Amino acid sequence: MKTEISKTRTITAWVIAGLLTALYLFSASGKLFLHPEQMDQIKLGDWRIIIGLGEITSALLFLIPKTNKQGTLLLSSYMGGAIILHMTGGMSIAMPTVVLLLVWLVAFLRNPQLFDLK
Repeated sequence: MKTEISKTRTITAWVIAGLLTALYLFSASGKLFLHPEQMDQIKLGDWRIIIGLGEITSALLFLIPKTNKQGTLLLSSYMGGAIILHMTGGMSIAMPTVVLLLVWLVAFLRNPQLFDLK
């Protein structure tokens, strides 16, 4: 059953999804090109290319309407890993938690049936 989504809801979802995608692309560019030494500090330097490319792929899947469910799943997993990394590193989990909540908000705005427990 397809639920009709209001124009305001659609625009809101697109704006937040666009901002999140920009954030993920910026983050991935840092891993790949700008500050690769940061990945060495958290002992993930050998994985930075795979992590960066995975982040780009997940963000683009999240942005595209036909694949946003898969992107939501991948970004949720990615952010779960980021939260764990922040917890074990003694860093604040506020930022990755807020980003994860925004990913879920976009998923709900675009696909309200995802959260229907019937």
